[in-house]
Amino acid sequence: MKNLNRREFLKKTVGIASLSLIAPACFKANKKPNVLILFSDQHNKKVMGFENHPDVITPNFDKLAKESLVFDKAYCTVGISVPSRSSLLTGLMPRTLGLLHNIGHTSVMEDAVSMATVFKHNNYNTYAFGKRHVSSGIDAGWDVKKDHQYKPKDDDNYVSWIERKGQAKEFAEDWAAEFGRGPKGSSEFETKFPTADLGTRISKLPKEYTMEAYTKMETIKMIKDQAGKKNPFFCWATFYRPHQPYNPQQEYMDMYNVSEWGEGTKKGSGIKKPASFYEPTENLPPLLQSQRNGGNKVWNMDKAFKNEQIWRNYIGGYYALVTEIDHCVGEILNTLDEAGLEEETIVIYASDHGDFVGNHGMVEKCAVGQNVYEEILNVPLIIKYPGKTKKGQRTAELVNLADILPTLIDMLDLDTPEFKYPIQGKSLAKVLLNKGSMNREYLISESWSQAAVITKKYKLGIMLDPTVVHENWDYREFGDMFFDMEKDPLEIDNRINDKKYQKVIGKLREYFNDYVRVTPSTGKDELIKGT
Repeated sequence: MKNLNRREFLKKTVGIASLSLIAPACFKANKKPNVLILFSDQHNKKVMGFENHPDVITPNFDKLAKESLVFDKAYCTVGISVPSRSSLLTGLMPRTLGLLHNIGHTSVMEDAVSMATVFKHNNYNTYAFGKRHVSSGIDAGWDVKKDHQYKPKDDDNYVSWIERKGQAKEFAEDWAAEFGRGPKGSSEFETKFPTADLGTRISKLPKEYTMEAYTKMETIKMIKDQAGKKNPFFCWATFYRPHQPYNPQQEYMDMYNVSEWGEGTKKGSGIKKPASFYEPTENLPPLLQSQRNGGNKVWNMDKAFKNEQIWRNYIGGYYALVTEIDHCVGEILNTLDEAGLEEETIVIYASDHGDFVGNHGMVEKCAVGQNVYEEILNVPLIIKYPGKTKKGQRTAELVNLADILPTLIDMLDLDTPEFKYPIQGKSLAKVLLNKGSMNREYLISESWSQAAVITKKYKLGIMLDPTVVHENWDYREFGDMFFDMEKDPLEIDNRINDKKYQKVIGKLREYFNDYVRVTPSTGKDELIKGT
């Protein structure tokens, strides 16, 4: 019987009826915990109150952190949305999926087993509300899914809902702050409006009609409905913000004084200037340099450096969007408590990647040459497992978003369907249950143009051959980047040519070569061959 898993062993030895005897007291007998993943797009990990941020106001995130285990060294598998989200939902790395950027389709994506499929296989009711931004088998397994994007022949999405509510023009003007027109849908949405400097403009929508309010509304309705259900639920409640276009509500924007640079005292003084705001442009990879110099006429960063009020509007607007999400998270968690489900629900908060928020004198994420910086790769990860995780603890274990699926399978003893592509993430159960360490030496975050090798102290950014996607953006001549994160937490002192670090740099290169050797490039090879 040594090869039996835990569930099979218990069936053989004590009988299935006895399983309830080993369940945590806070969970109902014979019913597994609910799982609620609260997820945002482009949330810089440091922009939360409990992270000692000098300005941002996030009382609900702060409360959740006090009730949870907080991961200080959690990283995305790649610093852009689609592949990062796909890793979360499949436990697979981008090179295996063939997703090293936001577009593409491979057979691996079709055959991948999604997180929702695993939960559905275990008789969970499965829900997704908000921005999914995934496709194929990765997006399979949902009983109910309501997207932010317009879907032809499907009225159950945010864009159709906002049109029915008579707010199409207001939302179109918000959306156009980055895109110059509304989203795909009716002619009302596709009305042209001017873009906005740094993609920032105060929202014209009433607060109950934002994309964040939509995710909150649908999630709250689901929780109230689930209170009387026999089966547990798995829900991925995902917010579009604080991703651009940056359209804060005036109510939240008013919480931040953006009229001047200040000391960040939270007492009405101006917001604090990012410490690396004036980093020399020549330090940055070429596309970031181009944007700093005005190469992108949506962001207009050259104009913003001449008039720093534009920068303060964007940074304050980003903080305001985080505060709006915090408010929505608070209402969702309050509903969970009121429904009597708090003590039988695992709650996870995470984001797919970060945003510069003015650090390195940059806006948003740039997406080429940014796949090295902490602001983009180090993501929030907060996990609350009532009766299991110790409250208010933090850990410096190296973890990534691909670890969440195997963690849930492990902790909840989930039966799994057959995986054509074995999960590559690792279970965090030992760390969460305070029973051991991950003992990871390094992590890899890999896009199509740049890979980062991350340890607890050091980081190596390797410029890659980009021809699989865009042959004109080959930045290998710029060279690789190396940061001693303990001595240089701002990552402004590239020591790639420093003789005293060459042994460490060589070791990190070995780590990357090891990763490439053991991580199948099945999907990436498909893309290269064009099959």
